[in-house]
Order: sequence, then structure tokens, then C-alpha cells
Amino acid sequence: MKLLSIAIPCYNSQDYMEHCVESLLSGGEDVEILIIDDGSTDGTAQIADNYAEKYPTIVKAIHQENGGHGEAVNAGIRNASGLYFKVVDSDDWVNAEAYEKILSVLKELSGGSKTLDMLISNFVYEKEGAKRKKVMKYTGTLPENRIFGWDEARYFRKGQYILMHSVIYRTQLLRECGLELPRHTFYVDNLFVYVPLAYVKNMYYLNVDFYRYYIGREDQSVNEKVMIQRIDQQIRVNKLMVETVDLWKLSNRKLRRYMFNYLEIITVVSTIMLIRSGTKENLEKKRELWKYLKEYDLRLFWHLRKGIMGQAMNLPGKSGRKISVAAYKISQKVVGFN
Repeated sequence: MKLLSIAIPCYNSQDYMEHCVESLLSGGEDVEILIIDDGSTDGTAQIADNYAEKYPTIVKAIHQENGGHGEAVNAGIRNASGLYFKVVDSDDWVNAEAYEKILSVLKELSGGSKTLDMLISNFVYEKEGAKRKKVMKYTGTLPENRIFGWDEARYFRKGQYILMHSVIYRTQLLRECGLELPRHTFYVDNLFVYVPLAYVKNMYYLNVDFYRYYIGREDQSVNEKVMIQRIDQQIRVNKLMVETVDLWKLSNRKLRRYMFNYLEIITVVSTIMLIRSGTKENLEKKRELWKYLKEYDLRLFWHLRKGIMGQAMNLPGKSGRKISVAAYKISQKVVGFN
């Protein structure tokens, strides 16, 4: 069994995927790299096959009909033989020194008496043109260099979230929680990191800047214009988050509060994109989203609404919408819009 399976979802990624793969090869035989060609029409499939042929004990090329980012991640989970599982998008990469430390920790913990469910590390926003690189850290919030549970975590600050870039899950946990991401839907990384959290008991935080999250391509899913164009998919993910996890049933208070805050920021992103589009159709979708929340779970609706962010999202009229846009800055820090 491999120590770590790394899935790289690829769709027409020929121009940048090699940088991603090369950054992961230094993991050697401890790592399984799953390049998932999601129905690409460029040279992606050939590049994947070339790596699989050159590194047959490390790289596997998986070819499938186009199913979107979520189905590519699903394929990675289905085919993973590693004890732990990580997703690295094809335009991102990892830091070699941090990578080595992470593999060392995973190797040490895999033989321990406690089962590690999730390893967390920092990630860096590699934003095109930015002079200073923002780093998402968890220092002061999570204990470092040891296994801990939710009770030992402090409360997360606003804007501080565990995203797909910062997490490595135990592979079997992803299977046991029944995670199945929807096809042909963007923004499913939120479901990937959110749904399994309710099953996580033991965590480990390694304070290294491991994942490099590239932001800059015009066609990137976090480009604001692209997000507005795909707003229906963002709303779908938002609703699936509401429906998949019953937050009121979570017994751990800190976990429940964290997941409420995460759901809140995703709802803010959905709402702010609808507001910023400025169209009557999307303003109606905003009303429909909050009506859905009210009808699906009235207690959850009021919980989201009474927060500062929720209040900002629902102020009436043009002046209210202007105030709402101020909340955009907070959501921007999380998503990293370009």
C-alpha cells in the first residue's frame, strides 16, 4: 500500500500540468500520483500516458468521459490505493521541502496507536501580479506537531478556513462518509472538505507552506466574471452543503460552530456574486436562495441571517446592496477572486 495518493484532475491542462506533476514526483515510491484526464481534447491525455510510462510504479493515468472536477475527484478516490488522499489541481503545485516533511509525518503517524483522520498544512495564494503572497495559516488556532481532537482546537477567526488546499484526508474515511461529488459542477472543493469533517476525530497540524494555489488565469473558476456566469453551480453546491450535513446533530460544539461559519461564508459568496452581477434575474435568485434556506431549515436560516455577514447580505434596496458589497472583501480573502 502506498502512503499517499494524490489525485490531479485535468481538463485541457497541457499548458501547465507538467509543473504540477514534476513538483509531486519527489515523493518517490511513498506516493501514488493519479492523473485523471477528464475527457480532455488537447494533449493532456498524452502527457498523462507519458508520465505513467516513465514512472510506472508512481504515476497512473486514468482516462474518463468528461464529468467535471467533482467526477475527476471521485475517480481519484475510487482508484486510490494510498492510506491518505490529497487533491492537487493541475495548475497548482507543492513546495518540495514542505512535501518532504509532510510525508515524514504521515509515515510516522501511520504506524502509531491513534488513527489520523486529517492532516492540515498551510497554503499560499500564488496570485498573479501580487507583490505579497498571502498565506493561510492555522497557528494559534490548532495545536502544532501532535495529534489532537476538536476539543483542543481554538475557535477559527473570520476568514480562516480549512480549504481543499490545506487538507489531506484518510482515504478510507472519504469512502466511509459516502462522499460523492456531483458531476459537471464547479466549486465542489467546498463539498470535498466540508462533508467529511463531521467524521473527523483525530487531526494533526503541520505549520509548513505546502500547497501553492495559483490565481491568475482568466478562465479560472474563481475569476469573478466566471463565478457569476456559473452562479447556478455555486448555488447548487451551497444547497448540497445545507442538505448533506445536519449541523444540529453534531455533538461537538467547536466543530459545529466551525461548520456553521464555513456554510455562512459559502452562502455569502453565493449572495455577493448574485448582487454583483446586477441583473434582475440574479437578484431574484438571491431572494430564492434565502427563501430556500428559510423553508428547508428555519432555525438554520435565522442562524445565518443573524450573523453580521448574513445581515449585510439582506439589507434592502440599493444602499443595502452597497453595504453588502463591503462583505465581498472578506469572502475575497477566502476564495481569492482574480
